[in-house]
Amino acid sequence: MELAKRIEKKIAKLSGRAIRKFRMIEPGDRVLVALSGGKDSWTLLHLLHTHLKHVPFDYEITAVTVHPGFEGFNPKVVERYCNSLGFKHFTEKTLMNKVVEKNINEGTTYCSFCARLRRGVLYAIAQREGFNKVALGHHADDLIETLLMAQLFTGEIKSMPPVLHADDGKNIVIRPLCLVFEELIVRYAEVMDFPLIECGCPVHDEGRDQKRHRIKALLAQLEAEHPTIKASLLSSLGRVRHRFLMG
Repeated sequence: MELAKRIEKKIAKLSGRAIRKFRMIEPGDRVLVALSGGKDSWTLLHLLHTHLKHVPFDYEITAVTVHPGFEGFNPKVVERYCNSLGFKHFTEKTLMNKVVEKNINEGTTYCSFCARLRRGVLYAIAQREGFNKVALGHHADDLIETLLMAQLFTGEIKSMPPVLHADDGKNIVIRPLCLVFEELIVRYAEVMDFPLIECGCPVHDEGRDQKRHRIKALLAQLEAEHPTIKASLLSSLGRVRHRFLMG
């Protein structure tokens, strides 16, 4: 457990810096944490509980697992684990699988469509249950991969902001792991032995975003040659020189 504590300390330092810098959490906030059962969301939930112990104010953390409706999805292990640690948690059953099957368009991956549907479900839950913020487990790699994907495939310069005010004008999304690279999260999940679960989608592997996987592979190749590549890309998100752009 000593190794786990050391890794957690590193992640806590980075996530704490992000929370303070972008003012993600304030006194009295009610934070709904999206807990999919993957390594990122487990890390997020643990780190928010760690953060709560070290700040001079109170806020509420409740995790929700959105059941997509696939028969292979089993949230019971997540529920038991949360109960064993005293984490507030509930499962929201949906029929997302039916919506995907009926409305999926050619050229759209199952994963990307499900992600959009899940975000809508989270927004609805937050409004229904009185949560003023929704916490997602996107990490630094997600941000820079999204940046490159937007530039290369849609001709835009954009990414995932640390704090996002949703288009509905009601929900606020926060990403406390935005300064934490995936490698550190992988190590943390391994030593903590989180009960990882899959979404249960029957076409999960085929439905993955192949463009994102190509970008991830490209970054890995570049980083092998230039170890500061990813750190530079992450830094660039906060150092935009508008005078040297076309817009």
